[in-house]
Amino acid sequence: MCGIVGAIANRNVVPVLVEGLNRLEYRGYDSAGIAVINAADEVRRVRRTGRVAEMAGAAEQEGLTADIGIGHTRWATHGGVTESNAHPHVSFGELALVHNGIIENHEEQRAKLTAQGYVFESQTDTEVIAHLVHSYQKQGMDLLHAVQHAVKELHGAFAIAVISKKEPNRLIAARMGCPLLIGLGENENFIASDVSAILQATRRVIFLEEGDTAEVTREGVVVFDDNDQVIEREVHVSDVSLSSLELGPYKHFMQKEIHEQPRAVADTIEAVVDNNGFGPELFGDGAEEVFANIDRVKILACGTSYYAGLTAKYWIESIADLTCDVEIASEYRYRKVVADPRQLVVTISQSGETLDTMEALKYAKSLGQEQTLSICNVPESAIPRASKLVYYTRAGAEIGVASTKAFTTQLVALFTLACTLAKVKGNLTPEEELGYLEDLRQLPGSVQHALNIEPQIAAWAEKFAPKENALFLGRGVHYPIALEGALKLKEISYIHAEAYPAGELKHGPLALVDESMPVVVIAPNDRLLEKVKSNIQEVRARGGEMFVFADLDSNFTESDHVHVIRAPRHTGVLSPIVHTIPVQLLAYHVSLARGTDVDKPRNLAKAVTVE
Repeated sequence: MCGIVGAIANRNVVPVLVEGLNRLEYRGYDSAGIAVINAADEVRRVRRTGRVAEMAGAAEQEGLTADIGIGHTRWATHGGVTESNAHPHVSFGELALVHNGIIENHEEQRAKLTAQGYVFESQTDTEVIAHLVHSYQKQGMDLLHAVQHAVKELHGAFAIAVISKKEPNRLIAARMGCPLLIGLGENENFIASDVSAILQATRRVIFLEEGDTAEVTREGVVVFDDNDQVIEREVHVSDVSLSSLELGPYKHFMQKEIHEQPRAVADTIEAVVDNNGFGPELFGDGAEEVFANIDRVKILACGTSYYAGLTAKYWIESIADLTCDVEIASEYRYRKVVADPRQLVVTISQSGETLDTMEALKYAKSLGQEQTLSICNVPESAIPRASKLVYYTRAGAEIGVASTKAFTTQLVALFTLACTLAKVKGNLTPEEELGYLEDLRQLPGSVQHALNIEPQIAAWAEKFAPKENALFLGRGVHYPIALEGALKLKEISYIHAEAYPAGELKHGPLALVDESMPVVVIAPNDRLLEKVKSNIQEVRARGGEMFVFADLDSNFTESDHVHVIRAPRHTGVLSPIVHTIPVQLLAYHVSLARGTDVDKPRNLAKAVTVE
């Protein structure tokens, strides 16, 4: 992985490929490359480790021009970060290929192809695919049939695009488990792993389904299903705006997206407000019947989305009075599960393409658990298409690798789910519904107020920047927010951080506390506030330095070693969403102070479509 773009046109496509790769930088990568078939029907390739700009400069220096080509940004899986491992990969100078995903049987295929005389120049699983397609071309097959035969021999997940100098007027694409779409233009067509890569040229797209292959020419596109039969796929018009992909007045996309949260939250609750309350119709056709016939909830997610699920557990159990379990998708999919057909299986994914979450959903369905709901930010992505019900978070394009507005809008969606389930089950009075609805209406303003404390947090960051370790503490529904705060700090500042329920401090983590260990505490003015204050005293008694995020109406005394920032007044049941903002800002400003790459943290990718 991580990003694919391709084009065939009656113009030079090299600028299109470079711009597409620039648009895909947000996904995270460590090398980039393009391959084209030039006017002399030669395969020409330029690859570089590092940034797209370095590769683009090399392509310009070589005078690379062509009317067909493919490009890729790579996030290393098989093999190190070297130019020889960068995509595209070429077979015998005749065929070039780019690939997202993991080929599980690459060693077996490598041995077979080596016996046929193929020489491997890289450590990647991708080069196996290039040589395998070429081996079928040697048998007399055209490029389309060579790809269709080759992919049937591959085990794992892939999205691929292939060009061949033998057939310079078409591009072949295929997908299984990794996203890939076709962009439709006028006498030109495109392929990409993300619509943002081709918005410069078209908004009309076809999302390939599992097992599809596609023949892409200037004149049109033909899609084949997993039985190699021609099939019609629906054409969609993307509503992603180019402005959402630009920085504007901000220094980083993460900063921009943190500040977009009042609008993202408002957009996500708009349907609830317009509906004048909570209702199953918000989750799609058939939701009322599904919700009426379930008696427990299972949430499956990864990373930040998993922490959103942990927060939702508190809401679903306390508001809807339903048992809720939350599992990491990559663990769930590999263990024996006691299936429950009366369980609502909720999957959470910003991209809708997270491989572990998608596979966990498939596993749950294979066990007869058909009542499924996806909470997602990307319409028409794989996970919503595989789910019976869906709630879109409407966060808009999120470019920064460290998720911010996707997380807070997921929390809004999950709170809406909790209230809707409570209403369907008869556990929500009209007065409670009106109260929760008013809480949601007030939420964008509360988030904006939380953003206003950014200067104070920036000052804290200077104290944090020299540290190498940190603890985050929270209680009850705010414990997952402590987890999220620790994750954000790890992701972009590279400071090791751990989070614990505050009551667990004395059961081990207290041994780590000394004057060099900053302790961040989420301390809203709720029924557990006095308990949290006791935990703070435990830290102070050991010489620890406290950084406390409190509410305006909390009674905290500051000192040389207890620093307090007060967010707005306590926002009740939605306090976890408001208290997410300070921990995001802390991670961002600490990262700035340490000089790390905020939007593209090392070793991480935005869309995780491999195991």
